[in-house]
Amino acid sequence: MKKLLILLLLFSNAAMAQESMQLWYKQPARRWEEALPVGNGRMGAMVYGRPEKEILQVNEESVWAGVKFNDANPNAYKVLDTIRQLLFEGKNQEALTIAQANFLAVDAENSTKTARAFRSYQTLMNVNIHYGFSAYDHYKRSLDLNTGIAATTFTVNGVEYKQEVLASAPDNVIVVHITASKPGSINAAFSIDRPDIRDTSNRFADCRVTAAGSSQLVLNGQINDKNGREDRGPEGLHMKFAGMLQVSNAGGSRAVNGQEIKVKNANTVTLYIQGATNYNYKKQDFENAVSALNKCKKLLQSAAAKSYANISAKHVQDLEPIMERVSLRINGPHADDLPTDERLLRTKQGIEDPHLISLFFQYGRYLLVSSSRAPGVLPANLQGIWNQHLDAPWNADFHTNINLQMNYWPAEVTNISFTTAPLFDFMDYIRPEGRITAKKMYNARGWVVHHCTDAFGKTGVQNGVAWGTFPMAASWMCLHFWEHFAFTLDYAFLKNKAYPVMKEHALFVEDYLVKSPEGYLVTSPGSSPENQFVHPVTGKPTGLTYGPTMDSQILREFLGKCIAAAKALRTDSAEIARWESIIAQLPPTKTGKDGRILEWMQEYQEVEPGHRHISHLFGLHPGTQITEQTPALYEGALRTLTGRLAKGGGHTGWSRAWIINFYARLKQADSVRNHLQALFAKSTLPNLFDNHPPFQIDGNFGATAGIAEALLQSHGDYVELLPAVPAEWTSGEIKGLCARGGFVLDIAWENGTLSAVKVHSTTGRNLVLKYRQHLLPLTVERGKEITVSVDQLL
Repeated sequence: MKKLLILLLLFSNAAMAQESMQLWYKQPARRWEEALPVGNGRMGAMVYGRPEKEILQVNEESVWAGVKFNDANPNAYKVLDTIRQLLFEGKNQEALTIAQANFLAVDAENSTKTARAFRSYQTLMNVNIHYGFSAYDHYKRSLDLNTGIAATTFTVNGVEYKQEVLASAPDNVIVVHITASKPGSINAAFSIDRPDIRDTSNRFADCRVTAAGSSQLVLNGQINDKNGREDRGPEGLHMKFAGMLQVSNAGGSRAVNGQEIKVKNANTVTLYIQGATNYNYKKQDFENAVSALNKCKKLLQSAAAKSYANISAKHVQDLEPIMERVSLRINGPHADDLPTDERLLRTKQGIEDPHLISLFFQYGRYLLVSSSRAPGVLPANLQGIWNQHLDAPWNADFHTNINLQMNYWPAEVTNISFTTAPLFDFMDYIRPEGRITAKKMYNARGWVVHHCTDAFGKTGVQNGVAWGTFPMAASWMCLHFWEHFAFTLDYAFLKNKAYPVMKEHALFVEDYLVKSPEGYLVTSPGSSPENQFVHPVTGKPTGLTYGPTMDSQILREFLGKCIAAAKALRTDSAEIARWESIIAQLPPTKTGKDGRILEWMQEYQEVEPGHRHISHLFGLHPGTQITEQTPALYEGALRTLTGRLAKGGGHTGWSRAWIINFYARLKQADSVRNHLQALFAKSTLPNLFDNHPPFQIDGNFGATAGIAEALLQSHGDYVELLPAVPAEWTSGEIKGLCARGGFVLDIAWENGTLSAVKVHSTTGRNLVLKYRQHLLPLTVERGKEITVSVDQLL
């Protein structure tokens, strides 16, 4: 009893127990990958913290090159049966040759001309603050994850300067506040620019900067798309964009000098940063009649009428409760008194720092909240919302063969379910284009999207047939709709949003599947994302095939959830019977001679035994088909991972993050710890961004989900506590994790053993808790919280 009282006290003081929620550094950022991110879902900024010439690289979520058009190749259906027959006959190269000529996305202006890749998400502008201090003392820059404020402090000649940057969701603006300990000490010059402007040849300049009065700078432009070595769609003037900076000073003077605003002898300076485009997210298109500049002016006028104190207070009141929904404390050696980059370096050298794991976990939550929420309307892309390029790596697009999905793995379990709203709207609005593509390419009903898309909702086969032929991307995306319902039991959402999207895509699945020579219903053509095998006859690498394991696992999961949704809504009995029949005819997941899960229908030799994608383990995670109840496949999954890693697998950040989740599902606690360490050592940048390389944000989100998966799992018939907690995490607590069924749990452990549990129910459903081999059925009334007697689980 005494022990229980102590632990109850520990839970009541969880906020006090929470570890550091601050990234901090003793020097300015030298490069973008060291800068610190702020974001409000629509706008983001990377803050360098430079006392000489400060840079805030600013993004607005909808600044996209390109234009809306349906890129589906109408020739695909004409050769579909031929390609399928060739694949069934083992003539993969012949099938690929035909597919390359007839499947690749086409240019809107010329249906015989392929548009192999669409265009990129772009930076909006840089805000430059020329302080001019080359010598300074007592420097520190930091990012507080609870408040979302990036602060820079330093001292010059005894005067302490402080710069605070935040991206407010309530007021829909980025604000910078500059103060000094001595009145009249702020002297600075402010400017804005964009990479195009700095191109001295002026070949690509698509905007200009002007002053508006003595307090505003205006960047006004229109993206001028041009093709280089490959066709990327229609050329010409497309998306309109605008950025504005308003400078407000208390004390001193302010004057415009060309494209620069100078402030002298001020007591404080507040900057209001705004951006806008003529993008319409419901249409997934821009509107030529809309003025991006007028939108920008209205947004700025609304925010700039408020003081920094007012905006900051509302911002903190909004963000802090969200971040505090979940707290994680891991006892053990730490280096909280060291700067974050030094802590990371120590971890790369193999020194344990469990508190850094807690910080990294919370950083993933912070990044998702900051890049996927209102006032934003688009989901988090490959870089979240933060991108310095005009032509970003992989276009900073929406990759739907794992990356977009991984972005949202932590959303439900880490208590930030609301971040999924932009994702669901995006997939809903993409359906009209997906219907056209389904009909054009496959003469199928329903809707489809392949392996990637952009802000204009393209749904064709991009980046090559072997990479792009992945229509099961839509099935996988639909599973996120189900997951939201599974965690929240929001029946209105299921009925009005999720099930219509799922049911319509199921029509595509029904029409796309064909009988294989083995007698199964299979996808054809298909691919195991980005991977290839050695053809047993020709000896050449090939990726285009039929019935890859991942496709069948996704379909089994997707159709199973369609059935569950229909039953929950008490509708569509005929569809349920049809879907059950399809599931029964899908190829089973099989193991090969060495016990590993087979990636394809046959046991082929692998071209890259250490490939970054481990797609055939979808059934283990995020799927639910490979569990302890399927021991042969469970062991096969473990052998698959061991084999991939022995050949160099996990060499990208997102891949390593997925591996952490795999090992959590396999209850391999030591491997969870080892691969978190490897993620830090090989794939984490100084600002804790994930490194693909280069920067790609999915590894951050996947790792946060993996840490949660080690602490709590609810994908089976029970809620399992501490399923894969590493031995090095000897004691600790997690507060606020969510489980399917509408539960929120607080869990504590001491010396590696469960020591306290609280369960809050939002739905009033029954649940079964599992710890090690013990099961405990519970009833928790809706809106109530109970403290569980741990003795019943030990």
